[in-house]
Amino acid sequence: MPFPFVLPTTSSVSFTDYFSSSTHPSLPLYATTARGVVRDALKKYRRIPPASQASNLPAVHAALNEYIPYLFALDVGLSGSSCADEEIDVVLVKELEVEWRATLTASLPGREPPRIKLKSLESELFFTLSTLAYVHSLQARAQLHTLYNATLPTAEQRAAAISAAMKHFLEANSIHTYLRDRAGQWNAQPAAADISISVLGAMAELTMAEATLITVLKDDPYPAVVLEDRNKQSKDWMFKGVEIPKVRAHLFARLCLASSEHASKAQSMLGRANKIDESLIKYVDDLRRTAKGKACRFLGIDAELAGKTGDGIAWLRGAKKELGFIAVGAEEEKKPFGFSRLKKELQERREDRKIEKGEGWGTDAGKFEEGRVVDYLMQKWVKMNDTVGVQLIPPSEPLIASMPSGREYHTPKVFTTPTLEEDAIIRMRAPPDPGDAAFEGEEDSSDEEDLTSVPVGAFPGSKVEYSSGTSYY
Repeated sequence: MPFPFVLPTTSSVSFTDYFSSSTHPSLPLYATTARGVVRDALKKYRRIPPASQASNLPAVHAALNEYIPYLFALDVGLSGSSCADEEIDVVLVKELEVEWRATLTASLPGREPPRIKLKSLESELFFTLSTLAYVHSLQARAQLHTLYNATLPTAEQRAAAISAAMKHFLEANSIHTYLRDRAGQWNAQPAAADISISVLGAMAELTMAEATLITVLKDDPYPAVVLEDRNKQSKDWMFKGVEIPKVRAHLFARLCLASSEHASKAQSMLGRANKIDESLIKYVDDLRRTAKGKACRFLGIDAELAGKTGDGIAWLRGAKKELGFIAVGAEEEKKPFGFSRLKKELQERREDRKIEKGEGWGTDAGKFEEGRVVDYLMQKWVKMNDTVGVQLIPPSEPLIASMPSGREYHTPKVFTTPTLEEDAIIRMRAPPDPGDAAFEGEEDSSDEEDLTSVPVGAFPGSKVEYSSGTSYY
């Protein structure tokens, strides 16, 4: 379940005020126009309802892909290098000043983080590429949402969605890794924590953890079985028990352990960063727990297939401990009754409604959904062990301590710096028309979504009720 990143917004900037080029005089003008399109796309994305934002992601993606080559052309021109085998000379007229909203930075409840004033083209490049990486993660999130809808996808649709999500994760990982390596050459830390080395490294580890974890989704039948079991519209209430080959169950466990290791590294890096959003920190911890819990579940499946039902139940108890559903040191889970059972049912219904609406789902990195799968197997195996073949259930701690090492599945993709096409470079050799004005965006510079002016104590989103000229009655 990818993290629901909030895309940042930015102020309007005219590169013609900050850069000039003797070889390609129109470059600052073209770059300003492309940036204006990006600014408009980000603002329009933020202003549409959350349930409709996923359908608007391709427009934001296209705008960023159109703008980034111009940004790299300016960067190359400042260093005196060549672009597409053509030398570009760019002179800095004055230091660039730009504002970006740091969406990963912690803020007061009910308020969005303020825009941060940044200087240098490097900061503009980092925020723009980070935004593209967030878009890739959100597109992966949109693909995976189709797996949990009320209408169960076919095997072909499921494989296509997982494959597309995996590609988006690897693209996001390549961007974060490139930025992390490039940030290692800085002499000072940036003003925004979003583009600090620790956060960029954490994002690289996080995307790799997510890409590794979904590799088991394609061949893991249990989430679909549990989803079918609670689907009220399904008439197939009698189904044959699913089977997983022993070798693949052990392989899936090692893949999940590798994902957990990446999430653990991301959690450590975020701990070294300053003022990071608590929801992101909690998500990374939940992802680590989910991956570790899945590994325990697959090792339990491997043991059960070998006829060791007692060991399988112990692995499931270990999975519940890793997920945080059983206290550490307790070997048995107390059966929910009364208020506890009602609370659990309400949580299940709330999560189902989130998935149905497409808003706020999966913010626990799939931990709650994995708990449902473990509960399903626990109920099945305990009943089997009590009635058919009674086996002793060993403690789960020694089993968890003997877990195998993780196994990597993906080879990290190298980010390729995008370059302008030859015809675009040729067009920029001509000086701009004196009557041409750079397009900086049509949207207002003030953000409607900015809640910083809401009075203290007001309910988030109720800004209009407190505006001048309105009446309470």
